[in-house]
Amino acid sequence: MRVGRIIFILVLAAIFTLISCQRYAEKGKEERPAPEAGPLWKHINRTEPYTRWKFFPGYEGAYPGQSPHGSYLKLYVNDLAYKAIRNETDMPDGAILVKENYAEDKKTLMAVTPMYKVTGYNPAAGNWFWAEYGPRGALREAGKVESCVECHRMIGGDDFIITGGRFVNRPYE
Repeated sequence: MRVGRIIFILVLAAIFTLISCQRYAEKGKEERPAPEAGPLWKHINRTEPYTRWKFFPGYEGAYPGQSPHGSYLKLYVNDLAYKAIRNETDMPDGAILVKENYAEDKKTLMAVTPMYKVTGYNPAAGNWFWAEYGPRGALREAGKVESCVECHRMIGGDDFIITGGRFVNRPYE
C-alpha cells in the first residue's frame, strides 16, 4: 500500500513537472497576432509595444519622409525583422515593421503604419498584412491595402520593403 502511494506521488510530480516545463517553454515563444486590425494594434501597443523595439538599422530616430506617409518618419522593427535585416535575409513569418508618420514639425504624430509578415496571407504581395491607424489607434485601413501594395511593389521591389540595406542599396549603420 505504501509503495503504491509513493509511486502515485512520483507519477503525479512528474506530470506537474512536465506541465510546468511546457508552460515555461511556451512563454518563450513570441506571441503572434492574427492578421487583423484589432489584434495587430493590441499586439504592437500592449503585448509587445513597438516603441520599445529597435529602429530599422540606418534609420535611428526621425528621418525625412514623403507622401503618402509624412514629412518625418520613425521606423521600428521587432526582433525577427531586425535579425533578418542585420543578416540580409528575407523577412520571416512574424516580422513586423512599424512606421510612425509625423507632420513637418516633427512632433505631431499623423499615423502609425505597420507591415506584418504572415505566411500564406497574401502571396501576391509578399504575404504582408498592411494597416494604417490614426495617432490614437483609430483604424483607417487594413488588410490587403491596394495603395500600399502597389507603391511598395513599384518602389520596394525586394520583399516590398522600401528602406534599408539590400532593399535600396542604403548602407546599414
